[in-house]
Amino acid sequence: MSMLFTDAGAQEVNVHLLSETIQGVTATATGVQYQQSWLCILCNVKHLQRRHVCISRLERPQNWGENCCEVRYVILILAPLKMKSTKTAMELGRTFATLFSDISFRQKLLETKTQEEFKEALVFQRHQLTATNQQPTALGKEETDPRSHKPLKCKDFFKAGRGIYEDLCRRLPFYPSDFTDGIVGSNKTLLKYMTTAIFLYIAILLPAIAFGSLNDESTRGEIDVRKTIIGQSIGGVIYSLFAGSPLVIPLTTAPLAIFISVIRGICDDYNLDFPAFYACIGLWNCLFLILGGIFNVSLLMKLFKRSTEEVIALFISIAFVVDAVKGTIKIFDKYYHPPTLANGSYDYFPQSKLLLTGNKSEAAGGLALGILPESFIHCTRERPLLCLLLMLGTLWMGYTLYQFKRSPFLHAKVREVLSDCALPISVLLFSFIGSYLFSDIELPVFKVHDRPTFNVAPFERLSALNILSAMGLGFLLALLIFIDQNIVVSLTNAPENRLLKGTAYHWDLMLSGLINILMSVLGLPWMHAAFPHSTLHVRQLAFVEQRVEGGHLYETIVQVKETRLTSLTANIFIGVSVLLLPLPLQWIPKPVLYGLFLYIALTSIDGNQMCDRMALLLKEQTSYPPTHYIRKVPQRKIHYFTFLQMMQLLVLCTFGMYPIPYMKMIFPLLMILLIPIRNNVLPHIIEAKYLDIMDAQHM
Repeated sequence: MSMLFTDAGAQEVNVHLLSETIQGVTATATGVQYQQSWLCILCNVKHLQRRHVCISRLERPQNWGENCCEVRYVILILAPLKMKSTKTAMELGRTFATLFSDISFRQKLLETKTQEEFKEALVFQRHQLTATNQQPTALGKEETDPRSHKPLKCKDFFKAGRGIYEDLCRRLPFYPSDFTDGIVGSNKTLLKYMTTAIFLYIAILLPAIAFGSLNDESTRGEIDVRKTIIGQSIGGVIYSLFAGSPLVIPLTTAPLAIFISVIRGICDDYNLDFPAFYACIGLWNCLFLILGGIFNVSLLMKLFKRSTEEVIALFISIAFVVDAVKGTIKIFDKYYHPPTLANGSYDYFPQSKLLLTGNKSEAAGGLALGILPESFIHCTRERPLLCLLLMLGTLWMGYTLYQFKRSPFLHAKVREVLSDCALPISVLLFSFIGSYLFSDIELPVFKVHDRPTFNVAPFERLSALNILSAMGLGFLLALLIFIDQNIVVSLTNAPENRLLKGTAYHWDLMLSGLINILMSVLGLPWMHAAFPHSTLHVRQLAFVEQRVEGGHLYETIVQVKETRLTSLTANIFIGVSVLLLPLPLQWIPKPVLYGLFLYIALTSIDGNQMCDRMALLLKEQTSYPPTHYIRKVPQRKIHYFTFLQMMQLLVLCTFGMYPIPYMKMIFPLLMILLIPIRNNVLPHIIEAKYLDIMDAQHM
């Protein structure tokens, strides 16, 4: 033992420290990070005749000192004192350190169940490292990949179809594995797939109901909940089968719902046929999207920096909160405040005097309810209070279970399942509370119509001038979908997510255009890649590794199961859910939908550096986390940058949420303006080197 440890401290209190160790570090654009999940211990023993290696996988992570707070693997190497220079304990330790430095390999070892499987994984990893002919990676073709560091040139936009061709060449070799990973082989993850599919089913279905209800009100039933659910199922199944980024989830979103309401207003102002004009705008939009995919317009994503993407992502999260708050305010306005009565109003309702003064029989009460105005009957304050409790309860239960995987309670597998099923559990629980336990209180629910689902647009009702005027609106819509689609795909394929099968920006953009052709002609709501559902989908399928640095707990994604099965299954079941209309889906009250919106908004800000830097404004300096930008950038520059981002966010919120509908039409142009602001304006305020550090992607 004296050879393994060295004592430090006073004679009365000795501290045992390991004499000689090897530990891995990872160098990225954001700095250097210790690999805290493994530790290699070296020891030279005088009387040994040959080398001995012992590898231990601990039952749970243990704290082994500074920068070793989450040790899961311990490699102990014993070697004789006199050995060849190529066979010393240090050289053997370097060999095993090379093996364990691969984060995905450590995850594979964690999944092994026997010693034989553990040894086989070690041997296989050794062969992988020593093989001379490595398999080509998914990132082999980078000429038209927006994530590559190749400078953007004008001629890149004139290589028609080149981006789509390279996307397909990059992704097609992995297409069979998109269906077999986690199903076939030793590393099966059926439970994770099941919980993820359930999560997606709830996370997609409830927003579809909410936005379908919003479209129903704004279009007066032309696009309702039934059409939204059917359109989601059709578009989602097509996208999950053919998309180059299968982890991306397409949805109809709040900006699209606002756009549809503006189109309805234009049709009312100019006496246009809504289904025909809606379809015409959609077809123009699809034409622009398909041309954008063919001519590699997604290469413009090279100009988007991390900070710009985070501003737009945070705006989308705020939009979910605003939708939930607006819905709750409407409920309070309708049910909480009593009607204002003028003097002498009771004279018109003689029976209501009996009711309001308490001197009523059952017959008088029934007569009063029969003749009272609707505003009298609606004034029941228990409704809005119950709605508020259901909304906040859904948020609380969902977020508590979502964080449960970080708690010390129960077994790790149970914690993971509860965390993955946080949203379904909270929605089902509070729907039961609202619809069954408080069945005496009538809660607001969405409407369901019995109209035909598929209506082919009557284009003959539009003149040539109407069709031409729809082109401008179609271009603005295409701009909105282009930005949202590519930003969501970029956030989903961020380096820290460690996706290995490559991207397909150009093909996915064209596929979105093809899907929306069907949506437009049949009168179904448009759709595009949705945030934060896509990033939450990645997180659901991810295996993570924890590390403690400076007293702060960080999670690093080790591996993500890149599969099409989860989104495909969820969207198929969403299509089957049409059979559940109106009941039992109407048992889900609207306040539970609003709680879902708050949950999605809150969980989506995890990992958003803009939110982390905004939190620094409220913290004292001694409690700042040891992030890369705090180490390398002056504090004042960090706060300047955060303030400028907040100003950009404020402008987006002003135009995107202002009550005047026509102001929202220019919102896509403002999103485009964020590019020159970041690339041309901010470098004159903050040095470019500091901007690059704060915008750096990390692994």
